[in-house]
Amino acid sequence: MADPVVELVSVRRTFDAGEVLRGVTFTLARGETLVVMGGSGSGKTVLLRLIAGLIRPDAGQIRVFGRSIEGLSEEELLPVRRRMGYVFQGAALFDSLSVYENVAYPLREHATLGEGEIAERVARNLGLVGLGPEVLRLLPAELSGGMKKRVGIARALSIGPELLLFDEPTAGLDPTNAKLVAELVQKLHGGVCDTAIVVTHDIELAKTVADRVAVLIDGRFAAVGPMTEVLETGNAAVQAFLTGEAR
Repeated sequence: MADPVVELVSVRRTFDAGEVLRGVTFTLARGETLVVMGGSGSGKTVLLRLIAGLIRPDAGQIRVFGRSIEGLSEEELLPVRRRMGYVFQGAALFDSLSVYENVAYPLREHATLGEGEIAERVARNLGLVGLGPEVLRLLPAELSGGMKKRVGIARALSIGPELLLFDEPTAGLDPTNAKLVAELVQKLHGGVCDTAIVVTHDIELAKTVADRVAVLIDGRFAAVGPMTEVLETGNAAVQAFLTGEAR
């Protein structure tokens, strides 16, 4: 694979409760959506946080945009982080800020723009996720779960990322909103940001958006490939997860 956007080599991570990742290796090509699946506590979110440089691996190498990040300082990580958008599981909106200020926040932190340009970008990104000017002054408490997810995605798009990291984007949503968010992730892949890692336990989301699926079991990828191949794998643990017995 030429010039992968993300490359992990034998990455390990341990917490007090034990080793979560036990030698994870994979590459993510530009233009690809990789869906990482696994049960609760399998290390899916840990994997995203490692790629974003929010935590460090105990061993192994992590390269993002061709740069090894595991030894970088917070200051050295900033240019790498500015090239990626992170959509947190609970949207992680600032409760005291309006929708407008939540989406504008990364622009104020990482760019030097006039208020007019900030307003244009906020409106554009909210439009990309299907939200209009009527939500600009609302606080997060006034939004539905599905709207919070979409505002979180709009905020992640603010700085024009080359890579999007989604942590359980459909978690906690009813089937209708989950389908809308899945379609939105697919739409973004079609032209807004064409490279993504999506962490989920939602098989329907994976079927909708994945170029490749990786199933994380016991700290390692037990199966990696197109969804059709993963569904047909002979690995008993993978099958138990996919049929719901291990979720």
